[in-house]
Amino acid sequence: MTDFKYPSMKPTLLVLAAGVGSRYGSLKQIDQFGPSGETIIDYAVYDAIRAGFGKVIFVIRESIESDFREVCYSKFSDKIAIDYALQELDHLPPGIALPANRTKPWGTGHAVLVAANKIKEPFAVINADDFYGLKSFQLMADFLSKTTKATYCMVGYRLSNTLSDHGYVSRGICQVDQQGYLQSITERTHIYRKPDHQIVYQAAQGEEIPLSGDEVASMNLMGFTPEVFEQFEVSFKAFLQQNVQHPRQEFYLPSVVNEIIHAGQLNVQVLHTDEQWFGVTYQEDKAIVRQALGKLVAAGIYPETLWK
Repeated sequence: MTDFKYPSMKPTLLVLAAGVGSRYGSLKQIDQFGPSGETIIDYAVYDAIRAGFGKVIFVIRESIESDFREVCYSKFSDKIAIDYALQELDHLPPGIALPANRTKPWGTGHAVLVAANKIKEPFAVINADDFYGLKSFQLMADFLSKTTKATYCMVGYRLSNTLSDHGYVSRGICQVDQQGYLQSITERTHIYRKPDHQIVYQAAQGEEIPLSGDEVASMNLMGFTPEVFEQFEVSFKAFLQQNVQHPRQEFYLPSVVNEIIHAGQLNVQVLHTDEQWFGVTYQEDKAIVRQALGKLVAAGIYPETLWK
């Protein structure tokens, strides 16, 4: 791998917005949380513009495309370049048929892969229903403006800053070496606070394993160059060979990152942020998100109306 440096260009923000929101109960990507009816995506795009991103690509499903365009496109299409990529169940490699019993989306790794033909520059990935904070976008944009083909990155959050008060969450728990490079991500799908405030995750047999809260958590805020799509294609084909007939298995973004690390060809630098994450996993989270955004507006970090 040569130490190629990308020409001066603004990075792209890839927003994973095709989720079905089964635990939330409705289309949370376009639900309103800000004081003037803003979505969480609005704040992400607003921060991305301030941080120096030049384009936003939304990964959505065809069934929500018209609603999504109506809510989002008119707000900021004159402020930053916008494009869309569709994540559908039948978006599969040649020769692989969609199983009749598959209704669950293929996962975040698949969502990134479907945007491959849209991206020619360094890019960052985020979830549509997560609030990341301006500092996190600034860290990412600064890194991507200097990156080479040999280094990717991830913004790491303190685990205790990423939990919901209303149920379990899934988080990638990271191992980071002394030089600040990612060694592995382990997906924990049932992390929660107990009534005594102890943080635990539930193991496969139901055992509760304690966590300190100081662990580095991945919130899927990751930075890549377009060369990464070759690895995504290889990894997705391998995933399908083993799991195509398993209707609940998902192809996770962190799984691809782990494969990149273990191949030993690329480094993934961890950029630490002290931002407080918040997001909507459950309907009960909605009031908390509205309150948190209201405090940020009152503090002058955001205007009361983002898009004037």
